[in-house]
Amino acid sequence: MSDEARIRTTHVGSLPRPEALLDLLAARQRGDAVAGEVLETATRDPVAGIVAAQREHGIDVVTDGEMGKLGFFSYVTERLGGLERRPGAETVYSFAAEQEAFPEYYEQYFAQAMMGGTVGAVEPVVCTGPLVYRGEQALRRDLDNLAAAVDPAGAFVPSIAPSGVGVNEYYGSEEEYFFAVADAMSVEYRAIVDAGFTLQVDDPFLTEIYSFHGYDEATRTRRGRMYVEAVNHALRGIPAEKVRFHTCYSINEGPRVFDVPLADVIDLVLAVDARYHSFEAANARHEHEYHLWETVALPEDNVLIPGVITHASNIVEHPELIAERLERFARLVGPERVMAGADCGFSSQATYRPEVHPTVMWAKFDAMAQGARLASSRLFSGSAAR
Repeated sequence: MSDEARIRTTHVGSLPRPEALLDLLAARQRGDAVAGEVLETATRDPVAGIVAAQREHGIDVVTDGEMGKLGFFSYVTERLGGLERRPGAETVYSFAAEQEAFPEYYEQYFAQAMMGGTVGAVEPVVCTGPLVYRGEQALRRDLDNLAAAVDPAGAFVPSIAPSGVGVNEYYGSEEEYFFAVADAMSVEYRAIVDAGFTLQVDDPFLTEIYSFHGYDEATRTRRGRMYVEAVNHALRGIPAEKVRFHTCYSINEGPRVFDVPLADVIDLVLAVDARYHSFEAANARHEHEYHLWETVALPEDNVLIPGVITHASNIVEHPELIAERLERFARLVGPERVMAGADCGFSSQATYRPEVHPTVMWAKFDAMAQGARLASSRLFSGSAAR
């Protein structure tokens, strides 16, 4: 089977960090200047190791696992000037409706899982001054480490969407604020692409406004469009084929009964100037949504990256089930327009206790690679599985 005549594998980005690296991240969070200096070089070997492990477990399009980041959105306080951490302030990331509906579950959950082992508190961020990008050194470290480990053409780098960057107390309107964030983050977006990597814009906040916040329809529509317009503003001048857009519904294991149907936000997802669209499709609240593509036309040259393994369960999906999931999408949009992915990251916050144990995660990746080979052998006629 040729390299093109198969379904390739990837994932969303974050992976468990080695304990020694977690210790350094935790020390830096406590204000240890020496730990901060050591981190400048201490991420190189973990990045090389995590890239090699991804390859070993069948991942085609790899990343650095976000080794040097505290979290998929909390890292931004180190990259942008004009922000401050403020415990107790309003947060952009909330699933209060679920917590109120299942208080006993979440009391136990927060103590033991998602927040229980993080290396630092996930504190709300507030914009208190003009936003400027100041993360060039950290970004260059990340890009250089990944380029040393893999050809950039076969790798992606995640970066937060404007909608995930704090709460505004400085700019005159929300729209002005989000476009200011977009201008600042565009520095990071362009640097990633200029280094030869594919950029992944992480935006779980888009679905949040439909799932959890209780906005009326007009407010949801206005904010959803504003989020997408801000992303596209940040992406201006970047070719769509160098961009992946990821959205999901939450980073945790939970009842998930308030998740917005993909059908309600698909127009916004497809309006992003990205070729690749990554979304949840493996968890039990969303697996049926492949039917959406029976009526929604995928824009020309766009590619779907449905989650075929989930980050919210320690059950390892069977390769036959993974193949079946991939084949459902492939038969609707074409096998050449499907990649195998994960629902979300496996360590969205740097933590000593990842929700899915690393040994289980790697088994999931193995199963995904096997399932992709099975699906490829059935979908690409005249070829044998690699």
